[in-house]
Amino acid sequence: MPEFCYLGHRLHYTDQGAGTPLLLLHGNAASSNMFYGTAQRYAASFRVICPDFLGHGASDRLSEFPTDLWFEEARQVIALLRALDLGPAHLIGTSGGALTAINVALEAPELVRKVIADSFEGDHSLEAVTSYLAEEREASKQDENARQFFRYMHGEDWEGVVDNDTAAVLRHHKEIGRFFHRPLSELRTDILLTGSLEDEFLLSMAPGYMEKTYQNLLTQIGHGSLYLFPSGGHPAMFSSSDDFYRLSLDFLNS
Repeated sequence: MPEFCYLGHRLHYTDQGAGTPLLLLHGNAASSNMFYGTAQRYAASFRVICPDFLGHGASDRLSEFPTDLWFEEARQVIALLRALDLGPAHLIGTSGGALTAINVALEAPELVRKVIADSFEGDHSLEAVTSYLAEEREASKQDENARQFFRYMHGEDWEGVVDNDTAAVLRHHKEIGRFFHRPLSELRTDILLTGSLEDEFLLSMAPGYMEKTYQNLLTQIGHGSLYLFPSGGHPAMFSSSDDFYRLSLDFLNS
């Protein structure tokens, strides 16, 4: 089980395949286990590495997640890329992992080839999302399917991981709000934004919310492309898995 030490903590990752490095970055309250089958698929074309961010999966637990969560997770990815001498690498991040991927590309562009950022709400947190987060997480802890998912992601101590993540997301919204430390205009990496028009987390924001938000982000960046799947839920990477896989290969290999 490969791992490396980051600021005194053991960070676990999986490593399979050969060729150009491709990192798959998991979302909030998830782990690299969410990519089990997906990583095998990409390993036919790439060297696929899936880290468990600190506090998640098989990595060391933290008593509290950092408030600037997605920036700190980006620092973990940058340290891993440098420790394994992997740059430049492709990044695919989904949901919260998309925020991490963009932060990596902004902070260490020399380590990144291309980025696919899937199913995320934009460049800042939304009151409409965070205001119900604690209630929704508590409800999910009573749902057997959700409990099985979290247990598969983290093991028997999954509830503490979920609570830590919820607390960090709420603190971030209250104290920081913005997801990125640098202006998006500084992003030099080729980027593809993906999502689903039926994303249950963002569908209630406003008509056309995701398309308008992504177009605004691309305007700030000054380049890049987007693709929104007409059906499927959150995240699009899994709800439209076959189409997403073909789209991602075309983008990464172009």
